[in-house]
Amino acid sequence: MGAAYFYHLTQRPLELALPQLLERALANGWRVVVRGRDAGHISWLDEQLWLKPDDGFLPHGLAGGAQDAAQPVLLTTGADVPNKAVCLMTVDGAEVSAPEVETMERVCVVFDGNDAGAVQAARVQWKTLTDAGCSAQYWSEESGRWEKKAEK
Repeated sequence: MGAAYFYHLTQRPLELALPQLLERALANGWRVVVRGRDAGHISWLDEQLWLKPDDGFLPHGLAGGAQDAAQPVLLTTGADVPNKAVCLMTVDGAEVSAPEVETMERVCVVFDGNDAGAVQAARVQWKTLTDAGCSAQYWSEESGRWEKKAEK
């Protein structure tokens, strides 16, 4: 049984925070699927992941290619998981269900703390998932590093 981790971005934008979260997931030996709601924004994230980090390489691909199943990190707007990921990261308020939390090792809901709509959407997701019996943690980078602020 997995857990949902909510990551509240306040110090860094998504394109800088996401690579760090992805590197941690890959270090755990997990395949990851990153789900967004907007194909244009997912394509932009794909470009950003190719550019950063400057001192490394983050293997990933954009869904829809012949090699989707082989990608350690796959960016998509779809609900399917062709790369057999055990970690789901959602951005831009993409939906995640309680059954997905149950079947994944980890679900990460990454949201922009400077966007009131994103904060409200994350609150709704927290309530929906915890009311369904999912384990959840809330992490904030307000101090400049990730700190766990709540757990249910």
